[in-house]
Amino acid sequence: MPGRWTVDSQVFQENAEKLVQKADCFAVVKNNAYNFGLDFAVDQFLQIGIQHFVTTSLHEAIAVRKRAPQATILLTNPTREFDLARKYHIQLTLTSLDYFYTFKDQLEDLPLQLEYESHLHRSGLKNREEIDQVLAHRNKLDIQGIWTHFGYADDLDGPGDEYSKEREEWLDLLEDLLDDGYQFHYIHAQNSASFFREGGLLPHHTHSRLGIALYGAKPYDDLANDRIDQSLTVSASVVQVRQLNQGQYAGYSFKYQASHQPTQLAIVDIGYGDGLLQARADYPCQIRGKDYPIVGLMMSHLLVEVDDQVQIGDRVYLYSPDPNLRIDYFTHKGVGANSQQLSALNLNSLIKEYD
Repeated sequence: MPGRWTVDSQVFQENAEKLVQKADCFAVVKNNAYNFGLDFAVDQFLQIGIQHFVTTSLHEAIAVRKRAPQATILLTNPTREFDLARKYHIQLTLTSLDYFYTFKDQLEDLPLQLEYESHLHRSGLKNREEIDQVLAHRNKLDIQGIWTHFGYADDLDGPGDEYSKEREEWLDLLEDLLDDGYQFHYIHAQNSASFFREGGLLPHHTHSRLGIALYGAKPYDDLANDRIDQSLTVSASVVQVRQLNQGQYAGYSFKYQASHQPTQLAIVDIGYGDGLLQARADYPCQIRGKDYPIVGLMMSHLLVEVDDQVQIGDRVYLYSPDPNLRIDYFTHKGVGANSQQLSALNLNSLIKEYD
């Protein structure tokens, strides 16, 4: 039986509902909703009242529109497909002054949001002067909102406190704009990490903009597990149990050598071809409620050193709501960012189930 990617739909929805009770939310649904499935995630979010969505792909924005006719949908990457954006009433982001001046005429009848460049330095208008240049044309533009991205909100151990710096810089800018009489329907900056660190919305903000927390992973390790509930389980099956003598090798390039006799190896039908990261194989999996070390990772298989309790057909858990199998547990261990682990999983090879 191939590897399985299973979501408890009730836990998924209840987790999201718990998060959005404090404030209105732009739900980030980029990259197929963090691999949870765009249609599934949007439907779940709509059921709990979320009517604002963010993605980086115009294709995905259009797909959201077809499921959410009344929603506000923001595209954060620049696009030149203005007719499609207009047809599906997608809000566009002004990601730079060059983009604005190059396409100013095509943008005049489209709903727009201004992006302010954060310390991440990925995109956005660089300063108040650039924002003022755009706002000087506001009589011809439909400017709906302004936002930024806190690139260091989840970096609790970095040098200095970069989050505090970018937060205060943004709040000062926002205060100045509002004092000068500018008004925006939407003001949002807080990702999952910032939202939890602040205990809610920052001053003047209309919405949070949540991504990873909506999908069941903590944005930083200090957060208690019960604040965010994981709905995802990734598992596979023991397809063979092999016995090795001491000194025998298993796996490509002498990957594993049996240290005692006899050694039991479970062959499990999931591997890096299914999106399992190499670093995840440095930590145990769980079979029958017990941890067993992964001693080899191949394209379609794992080698797991086991004992006589493990049998063919047993389920092998790589991720689950168990505290020691949560996505964010392995993030803290250095396996990879929450989103990196999720987006790596190959849903073309894994069986995808919603319970």
